[in-house]
Amino acid sequence: MRADLNCDLGESFGSYTIGNDEEILPLVSSVNIACGFHAGDPSVMRRTVGQALANHTAIGAHPGFPDLQGFGRRALAISAQEAYDIVLYQIGALDGFVRSEGGALHHVKPHGALYNMAAADASLAGAIAKAIYTYDSSLILYGLSGSELIKAGQDIGLKTASEVFADRTYQNNGALTPRSQSNALIKDDQTAIDQVKKMITEQKVISTDGEEISLTADTVCIHGDGAHALEFAKKIRKELQESGIQIKTM
Repeated sequence: MRADLNCDLGESFGSYTIGNDEEILPLVSSVNIACGFHAGDPSVMRRTVGQALANHTAIGAHPGFPDLQGFGRRALAISAQEAYDIVLYQIGALDGFVRSEGGALHHVKPHGALYNMAAADASLAGAIAKAIYTYDSSLILYGLSGSELIKAGQDIGLKTASEVFADRTYQNNGALTPRSQSNALIKDDQTAIDQVKKMITEQKVISTDGEEISLTADTVCIHGDGAHALEFAKKIRKELQESGIQIKTM
């Protein structure tokens, strides 16, 4: 049994340092690097790409809304054409650094509000999938398991990776609990790890209402910017491996 373990990195910018990039990189199999819109800057992008390549970690572009102050987590009114444009722009920006460092881009995972909106909005999802396919049809689209984003990627002919989250709770319809709700995040490490194990081994998760729902778990997202992110990354990797689950890139 195997699963990809991914993490959002490269979110520092200017004189601000966010996350534990260097320490977490060896613990995951793929990374999603911010492209300068919601976080990151050109120097951080270059440096993070270099670190990922040094660790033989698969590199993905992590395009988000142009909302640095809100960290890309605020919903913006955006047309399908605008979504296509900003995603294509950001993929190209990160890929420039990947190629210049001698690597190859592996996947694309939208960030934050753009990701969540596309999970439910077929038009937005289609625009994102089209931008990825137009740029490079061999790229893998990472999207929320069971979402419109995964469907749009499959419809256009992209390889897709259905993503699940270690530290987030789920609603009965398979959607993530909005961060605005008090029960959106799982704060106990063992509870999060047990949820991941169930999602990988049984392809199921328990919703906040106690309902068991089915999903597909190709890749598991862990967050790298929390206070205990590094310790959690070490724990989840160790426990998954001890359970016979290989940590391996898609």
